[in-house]
Amino acid sequence: MWTNKIIHILKFIPLTLLAFLVWWVLWFMVMGSLMSLEELTGTIGAAISGEGGYSSWPLLPAWPTLQPIAELLLDTPQFFVMFWNTFKLVIPSLVGQLVFAAPAAWALSRFRFRGRKLLVTVYIALMLLPFQVTMVPNFIVIDRLGLMDSIWAVILPFAFSAFPVFIMLRGFDAIPRALLEAAAIDGAGAFRTFWQIGLPLGVPSILAAIVLGFLEIWGAVEQPMTFLKTPSNWPLSLFLPQIVAEELGFAMTASLFMLLPAALFFFFGQKYLELGIQSAGVKE
Repeated sequence: MWTNKIIHILKFIPLTLLAFLVWWVLWFMVMGSLMSLEELTGTIGAAISGEGGYSSWPLLPAWPTLQPIAELLLDTPQFFVMFWNTFKLVIPSLVGQLVFAAPAAWALSRFRFRGRKLLVTVYIALMLLPFQVTMVPNFIVIDRLGLMDSIWAVILPFAFSAFPVFIMLRGFDAIPRALLEAAAIDGAGAFRTFWQIGLPLGVPSILAAIVLGFLEIWGAVEQPMTFLKTPSNWPLSLFLPQIVAEELGFAMTASLFMLLPAALFFFFGQKYLELGIQSAGVKE
């Protein structure tokens, strides 16, 4: 009995240390947004400026202030423009993934045709390719379509991404084939089966793909940087690099407010993400 408790404690200690390392970054950001510029310069100024010296970080700010938050929310209209620009990119991209990826995943999961395995392999290969590989073909296509420097230049590549197809495919594979055969005996066609059986039973994998897609698109940097040249179309991911090193508190506050939507979306979608992963691991 004591041996099991000791083993449990020994397992708990390294996990606690790892969790502390993750939470320390968030604590660092939150406390930094409540510090004045003078305190930030005195604590981590040497590390930021590169002029040498020692840096330290207090657990709590000596004199908490809301000045960086007020400056961001009241004196920086550009932040709100880019904040809503990010939603303009994220929401249509997720709707496109749902419209295009769900039928494609259902077809690959439930229809048997020549070349199906090769097509699935191609989807997996496309999913693994980094953006640097597909950047030139995407750039040429978008330029020929006349969509360069518009939000659709970022939305369309995300809407036709191969990653949500792979996630939904594994979820649809877990649906019992006997259920689909019973629906066919009752006279249900392919579309009706997909609409009334596939989509309701595939909700966990669909929502898991949406959660992962939101996190990917919300923090995307390279795609907007490549296709968007007008600053008024930029998302928040391109706003943060424009902040100079002298505005430490402002930078931490902006990073915190950019993190909040993604953290909230992940918090409320974590259950569906776990269900989607579980359903993808179940085989008929």
